[in-house]
Amino acid sequence: MYVAVKGGEAAIGATHGLIAQERRGDAATPELQTRQIREQMKLAIARVMNEGSLYDEDLAALALKQSQGDSVEAAFLMRAYRTTLPRFGSSLPVDTAAMAIRRRISATFKDLPGGQVLGPTYDYTHRLFDFALEEGSAHAPPQMAQEPLAATMPRVPDILGDEGLLETEVAPAGDPAPVDITRDPAEFPADRDVRLQMLSRGDEGFLLGLAYSVQRGFGGNHPFAGEIRMGEVSVLYTPEELGFEIDIGDITLTECQMINQFTGSQEAPPQFTRGYGFAFGHSERKAMSMAIVDRALKGRDLGEGANFPAQQEEFVLYHCDMIEASGFVEHLKLPHYVDFQGELELVRKIRQEQAERKQRAAAEQAS
Repeated sequence: MYVAVKGGEAAIGATHGLIAQERRGDAATPELQTRQIREQMKLAIARVMNEGSLYDEDLAALALKQSQGDSVEAAFLMRAYRTTLPRFGSSLPVDTAAMAIRRRISATFKDLPGGQVLGPTYDYTHRLFDFALEEGSAHAPPQMAQEPLAATMPRVPDILGDEGLLETEVAPAGDPAPVDITRDPAEFPADRDVRLQMLSRGDEGFLLGLAYSVQRGFGGNHPFAGEIRMGEVSVLYTPEELGFEIDIGDITLTECQMINQFTGSQEAPPQFTRGYGFAFGHSERKAMSMAIVDRALKGRDLGEGANFPAQQEEFVLYHCDMIEASGFVEHLKLPHYVDFQGELELVRKIRQEQAERKQRAAAEQAS
């Protein structure tokens, strides 16, 4: 039986007020400013920009404040706002080889041309609380001479490629523009341009779990971190009215190239294959996970089987989108009164029929 809901609009209005109250917290505590979030929570900003599919640190900071730090809700806000923006065109591919490096490491070669650059990382910190941060104090920046970085830092996969030890990735015939998944729905089997786009804005936690599963044996390969680099790159755009490239600004990116052994096939000799990860901001975990999953999804192209979760293209790409996943899970909070009443009546009917059968069976035995 359907019962009309009354007072819903007033209740929704009241809950908006409660959200604002919860977001503000104790009025005696200074209010958190979006500028503080942008400058002091860079890693959270990067995650929201990646999963929200929009590079804008100010908007990401606002989204985090508005959502009380819920990164999924913040990414949802970014995606929704993104749909309202006009589109003037597409930038040229960024040149990560020309990146202004702030961090660049390799787990495959110790002595890299250009050197290893540790940069800002938690890799060598003790996982102990720094209670000095409670009072707002922080460690002073190191007072040490900084050697100038090399002018050029070739990418590790390029070094292997020069020896013919790494698979050659060739653009499709005619080098067509990649499919834009924000305008055209993904179709399966998906080409790599679609896969990389969907992975780049996929949920970091989901991709991390899949990458972990590959390494634990549910994937058939164990990767090496060929290179991880983070820094600033120029974004170039060619306006139609000008007809030449202009530099419209710099953005911070993280790039990861994973290297995997490949025993070869009838068409290809034994060599290394690669997985690619690319993310806004300082997002190493996301870029690494993406690169591992990208390589797992290349199994079909390399003639390998697809026996494990990370190799199942449709499973991975459909379910890595946290906006879709969140909507589908959280819609269960909405009224399902009619549906449930139908199932409730069905269960009651089945139980009644079962009880009647047992009674008839007992009566037949007694007679």
